[in-house]
Amino acid sequence: MRLIYGILCSCMVALCRALYGSHTDVVELTANNFNSLVMDSDAVWLVEFYAPWCGHCKALAPEWTKAASALKGVVKVGAVDMDNQMNQQLGGQYGIRGFPTIKVFGSNKNSPNDYNGARTAQAIVDSGLSALKSMVKDKLSGGGRRSGSSGGKRQDGGKAGDEKDVIELTDSNFEKEVLNTKDLVLVEFFAPWCGHCQRLAPEWAKVATELKGKVKVGALDATVHTVTAGRYEIRGYPTIKVFSAGAKDSHSIEDYQGPRSASDIIQFALDKLADSIEPPEVLQIVNSQVVKENCEEKPICIVAVLPHILDSGASGRNQYLEIMKSMAEKYKKKMWGWIWGEAGSQSKLEDALGLGGFGYPAMAAVNARKMKYATLKGPFDSAGVDEFLRTVSVGRGSTSPVKGAALPSVEETTPWDGKDGELPVEEDIDLSDVDLDGDEGPTKEEL
Repeated sequence: MRLIYGILCSCMVALCRALYGSHTDVVELTANNFNSLVMDSDAVWLVEFYAPWCGHCKALAPEWTKAASALKGVVKVGAVDMDNQMNQQLGGQYGIRGFPTIKVFGSNKNSPNDYNGARTAQAIVDSGLSALKSMVKDKLSGGGRRSGSSGGKRQDGGKAGDEKDVIELTDSNFEKEVLNTKDLVLVEFFAPWCGHCQRLAPEWAKVATELKGKVKVGALDATVHTVTAGRYEIRGYPTIKVFSAGAKDSHSIEDYQGPRSASDIIQFALDKLADSIEPPEVLQIVNSQVVKENCEEKPICIVAVLPHILDSGASGRNQYLEIMKSMAEKYKKKMWGWIWGEAGSQSKLEDALGLGGFGYPAMAAVNARKMKYATLKGPFDSAGVDEFLRTVSVGRGSTSPVKGAALPSVEETTPWDGKDGELPVEEDIDLSDVDLDGDEGPTKEEL
Protein backbone atom coordinates (compact mmCIF):
# COMPACT_ATOMS: atom_id res chain seq x y z
CA MET A 1 0.00 0.00 0.00
CA ARG A 2 2.85 2.38 0.88
CA LEU A 3 4.49 1.57 -2.43
CA ILE A 4 1.32 2.46 -4.35
CA TYR A 5 0.93 5.66 -2.34
CA GLY A 6 4.54 6.58 -3.07
CA ILE A 7 4.05 5.98 -6.78
CA LEU A 8 0.92 8.14 -6.79
CA CYS A 9 2.75 10.95 -4.97
CA SER A 10 5.60 10.75 -7.46
CA CYS A 11 3.15 10.96 -10.35
CA MET A 12 1.51 14.05 -8.86
CA VAL A 13 4.87 15.75 -8.38
CA ALA A 14 5.78 14.96 -11.98
CA LEU A 15 2.51 16.39 -13.22
CA CYS A 16 3.05 19.57 -11.21
CA ARG A 17 6.52 20.01 -12.58
CA ALA A 18 5.11 19.60 -16.06
CA LEU A 19 3.44 22.99 -15.63
CA TYR A 20 5.73 24.92 -13.28
CA GLY A 21 9.20 23.74 -12.38
CA SER A 22 12.12 25.28 -10.55
CA HIS A 23 13.28 26.81 -13.84
CA THR A 24 10.32 29.24 -13.79
CA ASP A 25 9.63 32.27 -11.59
CA VAL A 26 6.26 30.84 -10.51
CA VAL A 27 6.32 30.02 -6.78
CA GLU A 28 4.90 26.59 -5.93
CA LEU A 29 2.41 27.19 -3.11
CA THR A 30 1.05 24.51 -0.78
CA ALA A 31 -1.11 24.28 2.32
CA ASN A 32 2.10 24.19 4.36
CA ASN A 33 3.69 27.37 3.03
CA PHE A 34 0.65 29.44 1.98
CA ASN A 35 0.31 31.43 5.22
CA SER A 36 4.00 32.24 5.54
CA LEU A 37 4.52 33.16 1.89
CA VAL A 38 1.21 34.80 1.00
CA MET A 39 -0.83 35.73 4.07
CA ASP A 40 2.11 37.08 6.09
CA SER A 41 3.55 38.91 3.11
CA ASP A 42 3.57 42.65 2.44
CA ALA A 43 3.61 41.90 -1.28
CA VAL A 44 0.80 41.59 -3.78
CA TRP A 45 0.28 37.96 -4.80
CA LEU A 46 -1.35 36.57 -7.93
CA VAL A 47 -2.28 32.97 -7.18
CA GLU A 48 -3.51 30.38 -9.68
CA PHE A 49 -5.38 27.33 -8.37
CA TYR A 50 -4.97 24.65 -11.03
CA ALA A 51 -5.04 20.96 -11.88
CA PRO A 52 -2.21 19.50 -14.01
CA TRP A 53 -4.65 17.52 -16.18
CA CYS A 54 -6.81 20.58 -16.95
CA GLY A 55 -6.58 21.66 -20.59
CA HIS A 56 -7.27 25.33 -19.81
CA CYS A 57 -4.56 25.22 -17.13
CA LYS A 58 -2.06 23.82 -19.63
CA ALA A 59 -2.99 26.58 -22.08
CA LEU A 60 -2.53 29.22 -19.37
CA ALA A 61 0.83 27.87 -18.12
CA PRO A 62 3.13 29.63 -20.64
CA GLU A 63 1.33 32.96 -20.15
CA TRP A 64 1.43 32.56 -16.35
CA THR A 65 5.15 31.80 -16.53
CA LYS A 66 5.82 34.86 -18.70
CA ALA A 67 3.85 37.08 -16.32
CA ALA A 68 5.84 35.73 -13.36
CA SER A 69 9.12 36.59 -15.11
CA ALA A 70 7.93 40.08 -16.08
CA LEU A 71 6.71 40.83 -12.53
CA LYS A 72 9.72 39.32 -10.75
CA GLY A 73 10.74 41.55 -7.86
CA VAL A 74 7.58 43.61 -8.19
CA VAL A 75 4.56 41.33 -7.69
CA LYS A 76 4.64 37.71 -6.51
CA VAL A 77 3.15 35.05 -8.79
CA GLY A 78 2.33 31.58 -7.42
CA ALA A 79 0.38 28.44 -8.22
CA VAL A 80 -1.41 25.83 -6.09
CA ASP A 81 -1.74 22.26 -7.42
CA MET A 82 -5.29 21.28 -6.48
CA ASP A 83 -4.65 17.68 -7.51
CA ASN A 84 -2.53 17.37 -4.38
CA GLN A 85 -4.82 16.21 -1.56
CA MET A 86 -3.16 18.32 1.10
CA ASN A 87 -3.98 21.46 -0.91
CA GLN A 88 -7.67 20.70 -1.42
CA GLN A 89 -8.69 22.09 1.96
CA LEU A 90 -6.79 25.27 1.11
CA GLY A 91 -8.75 25.56 -2.10
CA GLY A 92 -11.96 25.01 -0.19
CA GLN A 93 -11.26 28.08 1.94
CA TYR A 94 -11.47 30.19 -1.22
CA GLY A 95 -14.39 28.39 -2.86
CA ILE A 96 -12.35 26.94 -5.70
CA ARG A 97 -14.74 24.93 -7.90
CA GLY A 98 -13.15 25.14 -11.32
CA PHE A 99 -9.71 25.33 -12.90
CA PRO A 100 -7.88 27.50 -13.39
CA THR A 101 -9.10 30.01 -10.79
CA ILE A 102 -6.97 33.09 -10.21
CA LYS A 103 -7.10 35.14 -7.00
CA VAL A 104 -5.43 38.49 -6.35
CA PHE A 105 -4.20 38.87 -2.76
CA GLY A 106 -3.69 42.60 -2.28
CA SER A 107 -4.12 44.92 0.71
CA ASN A 108 -6.57 42.73 2.60
CA LYS A 109 -5.25 39.21 2.38
CA ASN A 110 -8.45 37.82 3.93
CA SER A 111 -10.52 39.16 1.04
CA PRO A 112 -8.74 38.34 -2.22
CA ASN A 113 -10.27 39.47 -5.48
CA ASP A 114 -11.16 37.16 -8.36
CA TYR A 115 -9.22 37.76 -11.55
CA ASN A 116 -11.58 37.67 -14.52
CA GLY A 117 -9.41 39.30 -17.16
CA ALA A 118 -7.88 37.90 -20.30
CA ARG A 119 -5.59 34.91 -19.85
CA THR A 120 -2.62 36.55 -21.49
CA ALA A 121 0.67 37.53 -19.88
CA GLN A 122 0.06 41.19 -20.71
CA ALA A 123 -3.37 41.28 -19.04
CA ILE A 124 -2.04 39.42 -15.99
CA VAL A 125 0.91 41.82 -15.67
CA ASP A 126 -1.41 44.82 -15.94
CA SER A 127 -3.65 43.39 -13.21
CA GLY A 128 -0.69 42.78 -10.92
CA LEU A 129 0.65 46.32 -11.34
CA SER A 130 -2.83 47.76 -10.81
CA ALA A 131 -3.24 45.77 -7.58
CA LEU A 132 0.17 46.97 -6.39
CA LYS A 133 -0.74 50.61 -6.98
CA SER A 134 -4.04 50.12 -5.13
CA MET A 135 -2.25 48.56 -2.17
CA VAL A 136 0.18 51.47 -1.93
CA LYS A 137 -2.63 54.04 -2.07
CA ASP A 138 -4.57 52.14 0.62
CA LYS A 139 -1.58 52.06 2.93
CA LEU A 140 -0.78 55.73 2.44
CA SER A 141 -4.37 56.67 3.27
CA GLY A 142 -4.27 54.63 6.48
CA GLY A 143 -6.26 51.69 5.16
CA GLY A 144 -5.34 48.38 3.63
CA ARG A 145 -4.70 46.49 6.83
CA ARG A 146 -3.66 42.99 6.02
CA SER A 147 -4.65 40.11 8.22
CA GLY A 148 -2.01 37.43 8.17
CA SER A 149 -0.38 35.91 11.25
CA SER A 150 2.56 38.26 11.27
CA GLY A 151 2.99 38.59 15.00
CA GLY A 152 4.92 41.74 15.68
CA LYS A 153 5.20 42.82 12.08
CA ARG A 154 3.99 46.26 11.14
CA GLN A 155 0.36 45.96 10.07
CA ASP A 156 -0.44 49.40 8.69
CA GLY A 157 1.94 50.94 6.19
CA GLY A 158 -0.08 54.16 5.99
CA LYS A 159 0.67 55.47 9.52
CA ALA A 160 4.41 55.86 9.29
CA GLY A 161 7.42 54.68 7.42
CA ASP A 162 10.33 52.97 9.08
CA GLU A 163 13.54 55.02 8.84
CA LYS A 164 15.49 51.77 9.03
CA ASP A 165 14.22 50.94 5.53
CA VAL A 166 16.12 53.95 4.14
CA ILE A 167 19.64 52.88 3.14
CA GLU A 168 22.26 55.15 4.70
CA LEU A 169 24.60 56.01 1.83
CA THR A 170 28.20 57.17 2.18
CA ASP A 171 31.19 57.87 -0.01
CA SER A 172 32.46 54.37 0.73
CA ASN A 173 29.31 52.34 0.04
CA PHE A 174 27.67 54.38 -2.75
CA GLU A 175 29.20 52.35 -5.55
CA LYS A 176 28.12 49.05 -3.99
CA GLU A 177 24.61 50.08 -2.96
CA VAL A 178 23.72 52.17 -6.03
CA LEU A 179 26.04 51.85 -9.02
CA ASN A 180 26.77 48.13 -8.85
CA THR A 181 23.16 47.00 -8.50
CA LYS A 182 20.64 46.38 -11.26
CA ASP A 183 17.80 47.58 -9.03
CA LEU A 184 15.94 50.84 -9.52
CA VAL A 185 17.42 53.20 -6.88
CA LEU A 186 16.07 56.49 -5.51
CA VAL A 187 18.67 58.64 -3.73
CA GLU A 188 18.01 61.73 -1.62
CA PHE A 189 20.96 64.10 -1.16
CA PHE A 190 20.23 66.11 2.00
CA ALA A 191 21.67 68.46 4.60
CA PRO A 192 20.71 67.91 8.27
CA TRP A 193 19.97 71.62 8.87
CA CYS A 194 17.74 71.91 5.76
CA GLY A 195 14.07 72.56 6.63
CA HIS A 196 12.78 71.07 3.37
CA CYS A 197 14.85 67.93 4.05
CA GLN A 198 13.37 67.62 7.52
CA ARG A 199 9.84 67.84 6.11
CA LEU A 200 10.67 65.24 3.45
CA ALA A 201 12.17 62.76 5.95
CA PRO A 202 8.90 61.05 7.07
CA GLU A 203 7.65 60.90 3.47
CA TRP A 204 10.96 59.41 2.35
CA ALA A 205 10.71 56.77 5.09
CA LYS A 206 7.21 55.86 3.86
CA VAL A 207 8.55 55.51 0.33
CA ALA A 208 11.34 53.22 1.54
CA THR A 209 8.96 51.05 3.57
CA GLU A 210 6.31 50.70 0.89
CA LEU A 211 8.81 49.93 -1.86
CA LYS A 212 10.99 47.63 0.21
CA GLY A 213 12.02 44.61 -1.84
CA LYS A 214 11.05 46.34 -5.09
CA VAL A 215 13.02 49.60 -5.23
CA LYS A 216 16.09 50.61 -3.24
CA VAL A 217 15.63 53.92 -1.41
CA GLY A 218 18.66 55.65 0.08
CA ALA A 219 19.78 58.96 1.55
CA LEU A 220 23.20 60.60 1.58
CA ASP A 221 24.29 63.46 3.86
CA ALA A 222 25.85 65.74 1.25
CA THR A 223 27.54 67.90 3.91
CA VAL A 224 29.60 64.93 5.09
CA HIS A 225 30.04 62.76 2.00
CA THR A 226 31.24 65.53 -0.25
CA VAL A 227 33.04 63.35 -2.80
CA THR A 228 29.83 61.71 -3.98
CA ALA A 229 27.83 64.93 -3.68
CA GLY A 230 30.43 66.70 -5.81
CA ARG A 231 30.41 63.95 -8.42
CA TYR A 232 26.69 64.56 -8.98
CA GLU A 233 26.98 68.36 -8.69
CA ILE A 234 24.58 68.69 -5.77
CA ARG A 235 23.92 72.39 -5.18
CA GLY A 236 20.56 72.39 -3.38
CA TYR A 237 18.79 70.34 -0.75
CA PRO A 238 17.03 68.04 -0.93
CA THR A 239 17.99 66.78 -4.38
CA ILE A 240 16.48 63.47 -5.46
CA LYS A 241 18.16 61.46 -8.20
CA VAL A 242 16.79 58.36 -9.89
CA PHE A 243 19.18 55.59 -10.97
CA SER A 244 17.30 53.45 -13.49
CA ALA A 245 17.08 49.67 -13.27
CA GLY A 246 19.81 47.73 -15.06
CA ALA A 247 23.43 48.69 -15.68
CA LYS A 248 24.20 52.19 -14.44
CA ASP A 249 25.88 54.84 -16.56
CA SER A 250 25.60 58.59 -17.10
CA HIS A 251 22.49 58.06 -19.24
CA SER A 252 20.63 56.08 -16.57
CA ILE A 253 20.46 58.95 -14.05
CA GLU A 254 17.73 61.57 -13.91
CA ASP A 255 16.54 64.21 -11.46
CA TYR A 256 13.18 63.67 -9.79
CA GLN A 257 11.19 66.86 -10.30
CA GLY A 258 7.75 65.73 -9.13
CA PRO A 259 5.79 66.43 -5.93
CA ARG A 260 7.49 65.37 -2.70
CA SER A 261 4.63 63.43 -1.14
CA ALA A 262 5.18 59.73 -0.50
CA SER A 263 2.26 58.78 -2.74
CA ASP A 264 3.60 60.76 -5.71
CA ILE A 265 7.13 59.42 -5.33
CA ILE A 266 5.87 55.85 -4.99
CA GLN A 267 3.65 56.22 -8.05
CA PHE A 268 6.63 57.54 -10.01
CA ALA A 269 8.80 54.62 -8.88
CA LEU A 270 6.16 52.02 -9.79
CA ASP A 271 5.80 53.53 -13.25
CA LYS A 272 9.58 53.41 -13.68
CA LEU A 273 9.54 49.76 -12.61
CA ALA A 274 7.00 48.94 -15.29
CA ASP A 275 9.18 50.75 -17.84
CA SER A 276 12.22 48.67 -16.83
CA ILE A 277 10.81 45.47 -18.31
CA GLU A 278 13.39 44.16 -20.79
CA PRO A 279 12.42 44.64 -24.45
CA PRO A 280 11.85 41.47 -26.52
CA GLU A 281 14.46 40.27 -28.98
CA VAL A 282 13.96 40.71 -32.72
CA LEU A 283 14.69 37.24 -34.05
CA GLN A 284 15.32 35.86 -37.51
CA ILE A 285 13.01 33.06 -38.64
CA VAL A 286 15.48 30.20 -38.90
CA ASN A 287 13.22 27.33 -37.77
CA SER A 288 9.70 26.49 -36.60
CA GLN A 289 10.62 27.01 -32.91
CA VAL A 290 11.11 30.74 -33.49
CA VAL A 291 7.59 31.04 -34.92
CA LYS A 292 6.08 28.87 -32.18
CA GLU A 293 7.61 30.83 -29.30
CA ASN A 294 7.04 34.28 -30.79
CA CYS A 295 3.70 33.87 -32.56
CA GLU A 296 1.78 30.93 -31.12
CA GLU A 297 2.77 31.78 -27.53
CA LYS A 298 2.35 35.57 -27.76
CA PRO A 299 -0.79 37.73 -27.95
CA ILE A 300 0.47 39.32 -31.18
CA CYS A 301 3.56 38.72 -33.28
CA ILE A 302 5.09 41.25 -35.64
CA VAL A 303 6.42 39.56 -38.77
CA ALA A 304 8.68 41.47 -41.15
CA VAL A 305 9.96 40.33 -44.54
CA LEU A 306 13.12 42.24 -45.42
CA PRO A 307 14.71 42.60 -48.86
CA HIS A 308 17.24 40.04 -50.02
CA ILE A 309 20.70 40.86 -48.74
CA LEU A 310 21.90 41.44 -52.32
CA ASP A 311 19.24 44.13 -52.70
CA SER A 312 19.70 45.97 -49.40
CA GLY A 313 23.22 45.14 -48.30
CA ALA A 314 24.14 44.81 -44.62
CA SER A 315 23.70 48.53 -43.91
CA GLY A 316 20.20 48.61 -45.38
CA ARG A 317 19.13 45.50 -43.50
CA ASN A 318 20.50 46.85 -40.23
CA GLN A 319 18.48 50.04 -40.71
CA TYR A 320 15.29 48.00 -40.98
CA LEU A 321 16.25 45.91 -37.95
CA GLU A 322 16.97 49.06 -35.92
CA ILE A 323 13.45 50.29 -36.67
CA MET A 324 12.06 46.97 -35.42
CA LYS A 325 14.22 47.04 -32.29
CA SER A 326 13.20 50.58 -31.41
CA MET A 327 9.52 49.66 -31.84
CA ALA A 328 10.01 46.50 -29.76
CA GLU A 329 11.39 48.73 -27.00
CA LYS A 330 8.51 51.21 -27.31
CA TYR A 331 5.82 48.51 -27.23
CA LYS A 332 7.59 46.12 -24.84
CA LYS A 333 4.75 46.19 -22.29
CA LYS A 334 2.54 44.56 -24.91
CA MET A 335 4.76 41.44 -24.74
CA TRP A 336 4.51 40.86 -28.49
CA GLY A 337 6.80 38.59 -30.47
CA TRP A 338 9.11 40.12 -33.10
CA ILE A 339 10.48 38.05 -36.00
CA TRP A 340 11.81 38.61 -39.50
CA GLY A 341 12.83 36.69 -42.58
CA GLU A 342 14.58 37.39 -45.86
CA ALA A 343 12.43 37.79 -48.96
CA GLY A 344 11.85 34.41 -50.53
CA SER A 345 13.27 32.39 -47.62
CA GLN A 346 9.82 31.70 -46.11
CA SER A 347 7.55 31.84 -49.14
CA LYS A 348 4.73 29.85 -47.50
CA LEU A 349 4.57 32.24 -44.58
CA GLU A 350 4.66 35.23 -46.92
CA ASP A 351 1.77 33.77 -48.91
CA ALA A 352 -0.29 32.97 -45.78
CA LEU A 353 0.07 36.59 -44.59
CA GLY A 354 -0.34 38.25 -47.97
CA LEU A 355 3.15 39.72 -47.91
CA GLY A 356 4.45 38.46 -51.23
CA GLY A 357 2.85 40.86 -53.70
CA PHE A 358 3.62 44.36 -52.43
CA GLY A 359 7.39 44.54 -52.52
CA TYR A 360 9.87 44.53 -49.66
CA PRO A 361 10.24 45.36 -46.84
CA ALA A 362 6.79 44.28 -45.67
CA MET A 363 5.23 43.77 -42.25
CA ALA A 364 2.22 42.03 -40.69
CA ALA A 365 0.81 41.82 -37.18
CA VAL A 366 -0.53 38.33 -36.53
CA ASN A 367 -2.97 37.09 -33.89
CA ALA A 368 -2.24 33.35 -33.91
CA ARG A 369 -5.20 32.53 -31.66
CA LYS A 370 -7.74 34.15 -33.96
CA MET A 371 -5.68 33.36 -37.07
CA LYS A 372 -6.04 36.91 -38.34
CA TYR A 373 -3.50 39.46 -39.47
CA ALA A 374 -3.15 43.10 -40.43
CA THR A 375 -0.54 44.42 -42.84
CA LEU A 376 1.50 47.60 -42.91
CA LYS A 377 0.15 49.84 -45.66
CA GLY A 378 2.40 52.84 -45.08
CA PRO A 379 6.16 53.26 -45.37
CA PHE A 380 8.56 50.96 -43.53
CA ASP A 381 10.14 53.77 -41.52
CA SER A 382 9.92 54.74 -37.84
CA ALA A 383 6.85 56.94 -38.29
CA GLY A 384 5.04 54.54 -40.59
CA VAL A 385 5.67 51.45 -38.47
CA ASP A 386 4.80 53.30 -35.27
CA GLU A 387 1.47 54.44 -36.71
CA PHE A 388 0.70 50.88 -37.82
CA LEU A 389 1.55 49.43 -34.40
CA ARG A 390 -0.52 52.05 -32.57
CA THR A 391 -3.49 50.96 -34.67
CA VAL A 392 -2.79 47.31 -33.84
CA SER A 393 -2.39 48.04 -30.11
CA VAL A 394 -5.90 49.51 -29.83
CA GLY A 395 -7.52 46.82 -31.97
CA ARG A 396 -8.35 49.07 -34.91
CA GLY A 397 -7.78 48.66 -38.60
CA SER A 398 -8.84 45.97 -41.01
CA THR A 399 -7.74 42.37 -40.62
CA SER A 400 -7.71 39.34 -42.88
CA PRO A 401 -7.84 35.62 -42.08
CA VAL A 402 -4.57 33.72 -42.25
CA LYS A 403 -4.59 31.67 -45.44
CA GLY A 404 -5.37 28.05 -44.64
CA ALA A 405 -6.46 29.04 -41.09
CA ALA A 406 -3.04 27.99 -39.75
CA LEU A 407 0.52 29.23 -39.78
CA PRO A 408 2.40 27.21 -42.39
CA SER A 409 5.49 25.12 -41.85
CA VAL A 410 8.78 27.01 -41.76
CA GLU A 411 11.91 26.25 -43.74
CA GLU A 412 15.09 25.89 -41.73
CA THR A 413 17.55 28.54 -42.84
CA THR A 414 21.06 29.62 -41.96
CA PRO A 415 21.17 32.66 -39.64
CA TRP A 416 22.42 35.85 -41.25
CA ASP A 417 26.08 36.45 -40.46
CA GLY A 418 25.73 40.22 -40.44
CA LYS A 419 27.72 40.66 -43.64
CA ASP A 420 26.95 41.87 -47.14
CA GLY A 421 25.78 39.25 -49.61
CA GLU A 422 28.04 37.83 -52.29
CA LEU A 423 27.09 36.94 -55.83
CA PRO A 424 27.61 33.25 -56.67
CA VAL A 425 30.98 32.60 -58.29
CA GLU A 426 30.74 31.22 -61.86
CA GLU A 427 33.04 28.38 -62.82
CA ASP A 428 36.00 29.30 -65.06
CA ILE A 429 35.86 27.85 -68.59
CA ASP A 430 39.06 26.22 -69.78
CA LEU A 431 39.79 27.62 -73.26
CA SER A 432 43.25 26.06 -73.59
CA ASP A 433 42.10 23.53 -76.21
CA VAL A 434 40.23 26.05 -78.33
CA ASP A 435 42.07 27.28 -81.43
CA LEU A 436 41.32 30.97 -81.40
CA ASP A 437 43.81 31.69 -84.24
CA GLY A 438 42.40 29.20 -86.78
CA ASP A 439 40.40 29.81 -89.92
CA GLU A 440 37.46 32.11 -89.68
CA GLY A 441 35.09 29.41 -90.92
CA PRO A 442 34.71 26.23 -92.93
CA THR A 443 35.80 26.17 -96.60
CA LYS A 444 33.39 25.62 -99.44
CA GLU A 445 34.65 22.11 -99.86
CA GLU A 446 34.16 21.36 -96.14
CA LEU A 447 30.55 22.44 -96.42
